[in-house]
Amino acid sequence: MASLSLVDISKLSPKFQKLYPILKDFVENDCIPNEEVFEAQIGTGEDRWSSYPPIIEELKKKARSLGLWNLFLGRDYSEGAGLTNLEYSLMAEEMGRSIHLAPEACNCSAPDTGNMEVFAKYGSPAQKKKWLEPLLDGKIRSAFAMTEKNVASSDATNIETNIRRVGNDYVINGHKWWISGAGDPRCKVFLVMGKTDASNKDAHKQQSIVIVPAGAPGVHVVRAMTVFGYDDAPEGHCEIIFKDVKVPLENIVLGEGRGFEVIQGRLGPGRIHHCMRSIGVCERVLDFMLARVTDPSRKTFGRLIAQHGTTVATIAQSRIEVDQARFLVLNAADKIDKFKAKGAMKEIGMAKVVAARLICQIIDRVIQAHGAAISQDFPLARLYATARTLRFADGPDEVHIQQIGKIELRRAGESTERIAKHKRRQEEELKKWGLPVSREPKVKFAASAKL
Repeated sequence: MASLSLVDISKLSPKFQKLYPILKDFVENDCIPNEEVFEAQIGTGEDRWSSYPPIIEELKKKARSLGLWNLFLGRDYSEGAGLTNLEYSLMAEEMGRSIHLAPEACNCSAPDTGNMEVFAKYGSPAQKKKWLEPLLDGKIRSAFAMTEKNVASSDATNIETNIRRVGNDYVINGHKWWISGAGDPRCKVFLVMGKTDASNKDAHKQQSIVIVPAGAPGVHVVRAMTVFGYDDAPEGHCEIIFKDVKVPLENIVLGEGRGFEVIQGRLGPGRIHHCMRSIGVCERVLDFMLARVTDPSRKTFGRLIAQHGTTVATIAQSRIEVDQARFLVLNAADKIDKFKAKGAMKEIGMAKVVAARLICQIIDRVIQAHGAAISQDFPLARLYATARTLRFADGPDEVHIQQIGKIELRRAGESTERIAKHKRRQEEELKKWGLPVSREPKVKFAASAKL
């Protein structure tokens, strides 16, 4: 129950207190035991992209019967579970313990969570009916097409995809890649970001978001990109070409030129969803490490691995850092609850940078303790591949660090004034005691003196 040690349970909602132990049991006794079933059902060859492991539907059915469904969509939305971001943080940590099964089993996996929030927050009644309802029902999946192959997409103003209005349609031309979930046979809709007004002097009003059915003519999924050799079939992270794709004008989300508004609304809480799950992954792999280093069959130099000082120090450092990261994540979630995402940008950025870096460090340490853990006989290699992408998913570390620094620099005037005030007060106190105000040394040294 380490994740609850920072939170006063009595102040959390009755719904959370009811669902949390149910979720823990579901992850521990249903999701984790079926991880190898999931891997085996994916299979090999091209057929991996044409179907999905049936164990997922079985787990989804059970999760839904237990009330563990759409937990991510908070109290601001009538369609959601009504949890606060703080409460969902604790739930997502538990789901992170089975990162490849539990989130989807509970209909809480990316990129659907962010896309459902877009539809819930900005969608028209017709858009909600057509796309949000089946997503909330777990009948279809979705993808968010923003990142592009030929530009630095960490600055979204660089995006080149052209969205041109022609009569009663938008015509879309662009080249996207690393579009997560696009290979999934259940993926039925893309949210595509591109420029409807490239000449607008305000770069943040050039972009729009349009809804594109996955089967629309002109949508070409070129290939799945691999992450350290993993193609993540059957979901994939795909390269996609949109060639003269037509969608009706009513497929615009919120309005022309409001793409940045939409993505900021999408990525606020969404950025810390990854952080929450990352803490769960860290806890899970630390379990692997503790079991490995205390295994009596794996002694080195006559001692258990756990009896070596370097191992003890590594475990201690990992425990400290995971708990530190958890505090940052819970603090960011709590601030979103109080001040919305816009009022918690610094806290979101700090949590995102720390959690994304930490999960890589922790898994790497656990791999080191295992030795052969980079092979297919352990889940650690795949977990590391997944973890490494988080350092640029939803914005690279560098972007968040830049934002954190800019926000902090806003305090410069206040800090300068505080220091000046202290200086004035110090001078007043010195005068009151009859002491010289100047703090220059009384003895002056020659320039050539050796100090």
